[in-house]
Amino acid sequence: MTDAPLLDGRKTEPATSDEMVFVPGGTFRMGSDRHYPEEAPVHRASIDAFWIDRTPVTNAQFRAFVRDTGHVTAAETRPDPKDYPGALLHMLQAGSLVFKPPKGPVDLGDWGSWWRFRFGVHWRKPYGPSSSIAGLDAHPVVHVACGDAEAYAAWAGKELPTEAEWEFAARGGLDGAEFAWGDTLTPGGRHMANTWQGAFPHQNLAEDGFERTSPVTAFPPNGYGLFDMIGNVWEWTADFYVPRHPAEAPKACCIPQNPRGGRAEESHDPSQPEIRIPRRVVKGGSHLCAPNYCRRYRPAARHPHPVDTSTSHIGFRCIRRKDP
Repeated sequence: MTDAPLLDGRKTEPATSDEMVFVPGGTFRMGSDRHYPEEAPVHRASIDAFWIDRTPVTNAQFRAFVRDTGHVTAAETRPDPKDYPGALLHMLQAGSLVFKPPKGPVDLGDWGSWWRFRFGVHWRKPYGPSSSIAGLDAHPVVHVACGDAEAYAAWAGKELPTEAEWEFAARGGLDGAEFAWGDTLTPGGRHMANTWQGAFPHQNLAEDGFERTSPVTAFPPNGYGLFDMIGNVWEWTADFYVPRHPAEAPKACCIPQNPRGGRAEESHDPSQPEIRIPRRVVKGGSHLCAPNYCRRYRPAARHPHPVDTSTSHIGFRCIRRKDP
């Protein structure tokens, strides 16, 4: 275990409810100067106390929401051609992105070598039109766009966490540690999260026991008693993406403006200037993060993702800023 100091304000025994854990407020060193440039610079950030879901939202929990509200996810909705100028009309059908491993090594700069947009894929049919979530009630819900996550949160009387709140919780009381559990990826050879072992994207050794998602309590919790803050699925946050952290962050007690600390155009994909789709920060990495690709299975790691796009490796969890 790392000898990094505890985060300011950590309680020895965090309070818990049936589904949520109390995370005390405090100040911590957010970000990293040792990895991807968007994680820099390390800076001190302060937050107020909050409650956070013990696990990512599961298929069972999302099913209850859909039954109660009749919510139809983005992946189940045909896109409006007006929102996607220049798009091929035959591609504007309901569906989502599914990971498909290639048969051998490919250019790691070409994500199209392993992602496929498939019609008829959504949270109930996560791998193809003939698939189902039978037996996956305890797995995290996937194929949820940001709006779907926000709709669930509103129904549950909760919100999405800010990036700072999420990272503070993920660190589990350790300030400056590389991972949510310390400074070693697999201490004593033990896998602490659902990540990729082998040469991504074609060789999945599944040494941690899972080729895809895993039950949300399959791996040890962090110091706050939170499961799956690292690996399994990426998680949506409330923050719009900017390419670097500010040198010093304001107190992150509430949802930031769009986007925090940056110009509005920076929250869009610069490679598609004609399609103005904002991007939110996702955190935590997923079961597709590997040592040879996307080493983002760390609390400091962050990635931009279009708010309208769902995939087979992005989910979410919620917070409350008042007692549940």
